[in-house]
Amino acid sequence: MTSNKLRIAAFQRVPVFDDIQKTLEQLHTDLCWCQEQGVELALFPECYLLGYSSDAQTISRRALTIDSPVFKQALQQLSTFNTDLILGFFEQRMAGIYNSAAVLRQGQLMGVYAKQYPNERGVLAGSASPVFEKSGYTYGINICNDANYPACAADLGQQGARLLCYPLNNMLAPATAEKWRSKSLDNLRQRAMETGCWVVSADVVGTLTSSHEHKISHGCTCAVAPDGNVLTRVDEGCQGAVVFDIG
Repeated sequence: MTSNKLRIAAFQRVPVFDDIQKTLEQLHTDLCWCQEQGVELALFPECYLLGYSSDAQTISRRALTIDSPVFKQALQQLSTFNTDLILGFFEQRMAGIYNSAAVLRQGQLMGVYAKQYPNERGVLAGSASPVFEKSGYTYGINICNDANYPACAADLGQQGARLLCYPLNNMLAPATAEKWRSKSLDNLRQRAMETGCWVVSADVVGTLTSSHEHKISHGCTCAVAPDGNVLTRVDEGCQGAVVFDIG
């Protein structure tokens, strides 16, 4: 058992759509702050790089291959930071499109997790449950809807994960958002208690209004101890970050 600590941060942010430079500027600001705070692992919301969607056409337009110039640009611009980060995006692979989260370390791609229970049109289900390591601690990733399926978390725990990272996107129609306001947190607490793992989530926050729909996310960015106790949480309706240590 390591005697080291691992310092983790998770960010609750207003979503940005189809503007990678704006997203990278915000990431640069947040990662500068992480370095000042001694954060070793930073988590951002689901599909944060170019924005989340459930529309197949929009998803197809936003999907990136990991060897694309746009993705390589992101790696290059984030290469100066010591903090590892988990960054979500729609990923184009040979088989089709996945809702993925990449683990980045000083400009290097350490691996990718693909959502196993996607609820977006035209998105394929991932099948692998990779684990990663930072400062002697093993961790894994589940994405948003995966939190409804205990087996996803259990698979990571069985591989020695002590931390489960959940990129979320709870931007929903108001009535649905109200339903998930407590359910989302309840799921995270359950996954922590079932696995004995620490849990951290990062969600979007704010409202989206267009000519045909109105959506809201209250935000569920938090850190949960293995006993299910919520250690810290970003206030609903606000941008911000949680920081905590394990070990």
